[in-house]
Amino acid sequence: MASHFINLFFTSLLVLLFHISPSTSLTCSSQTFSANTRFTNCTDLPSLKSFLHWTFDPAKSTLSVAFLASPASPDGWVAWGINPVAPTMVGTQSFIAFKDSKGVMTVKTYNLTSYKSIAESKLMYNVLDSKAESADGVMKIFATLQLPANTKTVNQVWQVGSAVTDGMPRIHKFEPDNLKSKGILDLATSGAGGGDGDKKTNATSSSASSGQSGNETGGSSRILNTETTLFAFLLFFGVGLLQL
Repeated sequence: MASHFINLFFTSLLVLLFHISPSTSLTCSSQTFSANTRFTNCTDLPSLKSFLHWTFDPAKSTLSVAFLASPASPDGWVAWGINPVAPTMVGTQSFIAFKDSKGVMTVKTYNLTSYKSIAESKLMYNVLDSKAESADGVMKIFATLQLPANTKTVNQVWQVGSAVTDGMPRIHKFEPDNLKSKGILDLATSGAGGGDGDKKTNATSSSASSGQSGNETGGSSRILNTETTLFAFLLFFGVGLLQL
């Protein structure tokens, strides 16, 4: 009988360990970059398991960002951009990152004028620098833009896709998570560069103003705490069985 319960315990433990995934427990505050890359603010975006780190310098009106997300497939793409009119895809001045034909990460700019097709183009904002990286299934877009003077908020849009054909990102899914990947970024929460590391804020989306972004993070924390408690219970239960 004791052997049966011991086997049941270790089976349950394995199920729990497989259930705990980095995407579940990961939040922007746990993400780090190279020693010379730091941001004043970070936010867990409310859809597509995406994250944004940013620093806004109001004196220069420059916005530096790092956008992190996993593409819908290993051969897919990730995108982040600003829409000067509204938080919608059409009109977004976008950065799209993907692997080129040689498997090297690249990031290109697109003025998204249609849901059906896109074409590489310059942005209406002056892009001071941009680059893309990929590691552990996560793609990262780094960019610095010159915004109009006295900019207080920007409409941000982000997205992930599953395929790139002949160097052209293909259309993404239109699932609920894809359709709600937009919002308003409040730059007033960000100070000038040189802060003391990433700081968590809730300034991500139109729904985040009512605390959605905070709830997203809180939800992840509650899941992790629940799993930790269950793990401790199973461990205690298993030790008791081994003493039988």
